[in-house]
Amino acid sequence: MKTFVRFFLLLFLFGCTGNDPVSFFKKGTWVDLTHEFDENTVYWPTNIPFRHDTVFYGMTDQGYFYSSFRYSAEEHGGTHFDAPFHFGKGKSSIEKVPLSQLVGEGIVIDVSEKALKDRDYQVSIKDFESWEKQNGKIPEQAMILIRTGYSQFWNDHLRYMGTVKKGAEGVAELHFPALHPDAAKWLATQRKINGIGVDTPGIDYGQSKDFMTHRTLFQHDLTAYENLTNLDKLPSRGFYVVALPMKIKGGSGAPLRIIAWIPDPNE
Repeated sequence: MKTFVRFFLLLFLFGCTGNDPVSFFKKGTWVDLTHEFDENTVYWPTNIPFRHDTVFYGMTDQGYFYSSFRYSAEEHGGTHFDAPFHFGKGKSSIEKVPLSQLVGEGIVIDVSEKALKDRDYQVSIKDFESWEKQNGKIPEQAMILIRTGYSQFWNDHLRYMGTVKKGAEGVAELHFPALHPDAAKWLATQRKINGIGVDTPGIDYGQSKDFMTHRTLFQHDLTAYENLTNLDKLPSRGFYVVALPMKIKGGSGAPLRIIAWIPDPNE
């Protein structure tokens, strides 16, 4: 937490002295936690997949190059953001989530050893308590990122999702790890966080039928990020996360560009 106290103090000092804060950020490392959107992007078996069609590509009659494309996508696919409205009647839709909830100190809960052995693994309260024993209490307004190790299977839908089938048949065969509802309730009531993300297709594990993890988080006005990547490049704590979804008015979710900034340890 001291890193971030110093971070905001430095920004304040930069503002007061007129110095350029860019040099401060150059001394850290930016990590992109977002998968690219293309024809291979993971969507729920009942969803329409991402499309990117050409409107124009080539030389114009006036002799200059021009390109323009058309895309279509459902809110919940690829690396995306879940607003509380997704499972919370009357809760905030995308454009109503405050900016202060889209940034915060990040932590990584690494359960990859367990999850890679059990694709139905659900992250427990005990996993969070074990993390705290090693790293200290989860900081307030934290952005919690769960690393299951499944991001490495992104281009293999069978290994990533547990099925390649579509429709209701595909939903019935989903198998991937995520957050247990009891742990979601513990985080929502015993800790003060901004949101939680995972490197799998959902914050509820694949075989969930009641989506209680989603429902619990969103009833407490928390947010979620799904289909993350590069969590193996982050430390357990001591970095900063920015999660900016497409600002869809009335949206329950949106494509997300989520990044992390790791301060230079020598500074």
